[in-house]
Amino acid sequence: MKLAVFMERDGILNHVRQEQGHPVSPLTLRDLRICRSAVPWLKELKQADFLLIATTNQPGISQGFQSRRELDLINEQLTQVFELDDLLVCPHEEGDDCPCRKPRPGLIYEAAYKWGIDLDASYVISDRWMDAEAARNTGCTSLIRQSPWCGRGHRDFLVPDLGTAVNKILALRELQTFVGA
Repeated sequence: MKLAVFMERDGILNHVRQEQGHPVSPLTLRDLRICRSAVPWLKELKQADFLLIATTNQPGISQGFQSRRELDLINEQLTQVFELDDLLVCPHEEGDDCPCRKPRPGLIYEAAYKWGIDLDASYVISDRWMDAEAARNTGCTSLIRQSPWCGRGHRDFLVPDLGTAVNKILALRELQTFVGA
């Protein structure tokens, strides 16, 4: 089985702006501001044979204020820059009761089925409590970067930045390899 690092798109791969205390995703390719500093960290994970899979809630699609074309252009750009293996989207609103809308684990389960991923040996990196909850529900280890949106719920590790998260994952992988040998 394969190992993966799942990551939240907004706040990890691209910058978000804040409005009324909430993160706001880019709605057009012109609004996209890529976190270029993340590129070398994700390359390290790729070199360690992790699949890189981004997940994102994008309710602007169902609410009608983002076009699917713009969303696809943004996701294509991020997939190319970060050499992602996959980028999965939940386009539903919070009230739609959708199983793929985080904090529910549907996007992670979808990727696990599609790619043959061992979830118990995989990781989730985010800056939001919703991803930590999805990780907990799937058996993945969560590494949550400190942010105004990380919440107070369960997470396995609270880290100051992406570099610390990647180094922690690589150290845990090394430990798993050593213990399993």
